[in-house]
Amino acid sequence: MRVRRLASSVLEIIAIGMLLARPAFAQAWKPSLTPDGQPDLQGVWSDTSITPLERPRVLGERKTLTDAEVAQLKERAERLFNNRDSDFIPGDNLFLALWADAETVHNPNSTGSVLNMVPRDFDNRTSLITDPLDGRLPPVTPEGRRRQSEGLASNFTTPWQFGAASSATPSSATPSSATPSSATSQAPRRLPNGPEDLSNVLRCVSWGVPKIAGNINYTSYQQIVQGPGYVVLLSEVNHEARMIPLDGRPHLPQGMRQLNGDSRGHWEGNTLVVETTNFSPRSFFMGSADGLHLTERFTRTGTTTMDYEVTVSDPTTWTKPWTALIRLKATDDRMIEFACHEGNLHVVRGILGGARAEEK
Repeated sequence: MRVRRLASSVLEIIAIGMLLARPAFAQAWKPSLTPDGQPDLQGVWSDTSITPLERPRVLGERKTLTDAEVAQLKERAERLFNNRDSDFIPGDNLFLALWADAETVHNPNSTGSVLNMVPRDFDNRTSLITDPLDGRLPPVTPEGRRRQSEGLASNFTTPWQFGAASSATPSSATPSSATPSSATSQAPRRLPNGPEDLSNVLRCVSWGVPKIAGNINYTSYQQIVQGPGYVVLLSEVNHEARMIPLDGRPHLPQGMRQLNGDSRGHWEGNTLVVETTNFSPRSFFMGSADGLHLTERFTRTGTTTMDYEVTVSDPTTWTKPWTALIRLKATDDRMIEFACHEGNLHVVRGILGGARAEEK
């Protein structure tokens, strides 16, 4: 009897200990609140992840890299970033260059060198895309492929070339073999007749929404500012501000279209959810235009970390929606002027002048 009572007492102590310990493991991190009671997301946030938007085909179905592979990529990045002969490397091409162990990267259209790039953050993920599960964009519709081709032609982009890849295979050193959507980069280049034939980006009109670092040529910094009934997302790129009401008002009428769409926000617990519709036919996000619908979720996960999840839907561009998860980091860096003014006179004049000279 004494042994049974002792065993019972021990079990009770263990059970109480488990109950007391459980909240320490189950309780999620909670952000502080703004004066009007919103979860505080304010500050300057950066996205400098090396993780590609799409999982490179050379990695097959691997969702993560080993710690040793990440360490090797860091070493290669340090070497490549100090190579004055390499051009600026945008998007997924940087990961592909590092994976291929490229010593130089050349792009005839580049206006800067790799020395203009900022240090990048590394983690073990092989894609930002979390849905579909293969980490790759869904198939593109014929209409979407046409718009992508026209967009690439208006941006005068050409495939990026890797040089002197000491341990690369031909397939791992070619962007088009690693990213399905980059197959449209083979679209024939066309000469612009006027400014209207150039993209919103080249004319410094708008960089579009959403801003995913893998799809723009610059680092991604944004500032979040909150006030009663509103959240403002201020992007350093082209100093664009999205003023998002939180009062439950309906979206604008379907006939009213905007380049960055019409955003409405609400809170789901500590997560800010932003629904954006009403994009303009002149909008352009990876080939998507007025059919684009975004669901963005901002969840602060720590004092210096935030998960930014975006679900992209446009049945005229992709056969099904897709989702990407970007891990933002708080930074003490200040937002600075992005000196690209609407019209971009010097660049537009140079492009059109070159086109007329080529016609002659």
